[in-house]
Amino acid sequence: MRTENPQLALTARQSAAVLAVLSPLLRVLEMLAFVARHLHPPDIGKVVASIGLPEEALRAARASQPAWPEALAGVAGPLDSASTAASQAFADLRAALDEGGDMRAIYRALRLLPEALAALYPLASILPPVNQFFLDPALRSDQDLQRLLLRAPVRDSTGVMHVGSGERGGFWLYVPEHYAPDRAWPLVAALHGGSGTGRQFLWSWVRDARSRGAILAAPTSTQNTWALLGPDLDTPNLLRMLDYIQSRWNVDVTRLLLTGMSDGGTFAYVSGLASHSPFTHLAPVSAAFHPLLVQLADPDRMRGLPIQIIHGALDWMFPVELAQQAQHYLASAGAAVTLREVDDLSHAYPRELNGAILHWLAATGAARPSAP
Repeated sequence: MRTENPQLALTARQSAAVLAVLSPLLRVLEMLAFVARHLHPPDIGKVVASIGLPEEALRAARASQPAWPEALAGVAGPLDSASTAASQAFADLRAALDEGGDMRAIYRALRLLPEALAALYPLASILPPVNQFFLDPALRSDQDLQRLLLRAPVRDSTGVMHVGSGERGGFWLYVPEHYAPDRAWPLVAALHGGSGTGRQFLWSWVRDARSRGAILAAPTSTQNTWALLGPDLDTPNLLRMLDYIQSRWNVDVTRLLLTGMSDGGTFAYVSGLASHSPFTHLAPVSAAFHPLLVQLADPDRMRGLPIQIIHGALDWMFPVELAQQAQHYLASAGAAVTLREVDDLSHAYPRELNGAILHWLAATGAARPSAP
C-alpha cells in the first residue's frame, strides 16, 4: 500500500498547545540520552546533577494542558505515551540514586528511553520538530533532508516494523521512509548488550540510519544473551534475518555491517569472523575479546577484513586493554583494523559515533563484497 504522507494543518492555538508539551519533552529525551551516554558508576550522581530537573518543565506543561481536542487525538496519544515513559525514567533514575545508586536500577530506568522514542516516532512524519529531532544533530540544519523525509510516502514496507513470532529470535527493522529500490542500500545489523533486546537497541541507531540512508536491523538473541558459549543458535538466525531483508529490499552486498554493544560486540567477533559470514564489515563496541577467536579464524576471511573497534578508556566491565589486544591480533592476522579509544566513554553506547561508522562503511565498502 502506498499513500501520500499526511500533512498536519494546525491552527495557531493548536500549534502552541502541541509545542508547549513537545518542547520540554524533547529536552527531557535529550537529557536522558546524555545520562545514558555518560553512564560511569563513580560519576553518575554528578552527571544527573549537572542537567538539573528537565522533567519539571514537562510535568508543568502537561498539568497546564487542557483536554486535547478531538482534532489532535492522533498527536495527543504519542505525546502522552512518550511523556509518561520519559517522566517515569527520570523518576526511577532519581529514586535509584536516592537509594544508593544501584546500577541495575539505573539501567532499568534508562530502558524507558527507547520506550519513549518508540512512542514519539510516529509523529516524525507529520511534525517538523519531531522530524528534526530524529536526525543526526550534524544534519538537523539540512532543509532538503527534512523536506524529503516529511514528504516521503507512507508505505507498509518502510518505517519501523517487527519480524518474528516473538521478541526472542525475532528482529526489529527500520527501512528509511524515503527508500527507493532503484539503488542498493547499506545494511546495519546492530546487536544489543547482554540484558537488552532488539526492540530497545534499535533506537540507538534509527536517527543515523534515517539521516544517512541505511537499512537497520536489530535482532534479539535467541537466549538471554548471545551465543558466546555452547551451541550457536544466533548465527543461523542472523543469516535468516539477512535472507529475509535481501529478498524484499535492495541491499548493497558490499556494505553489510555487523556491529554490537558489549555482549553484542563480542558476538560480532564470534559470528563475524566465521568463514561463512556474509557481513563485509565489523564494528564491535565495548566488547570482550579472546585471541582464540583469531587463531580459529579462516585466514582468507581475515585478510583485508574491515574492522573498526570502539572502546571507552573508562570501561569498567571490559577494560580498554582488551580492545588494544584485539587490534594487535586482528592486524597481525591481516585484517584492516582500526581502534578508536574514547576518553570519556565508560561501558555505554557512544551514539554520536554512528555517523562516523556509516561514513567508514561507505568509504570502504566496494572493495569487499559479501561471501556467497
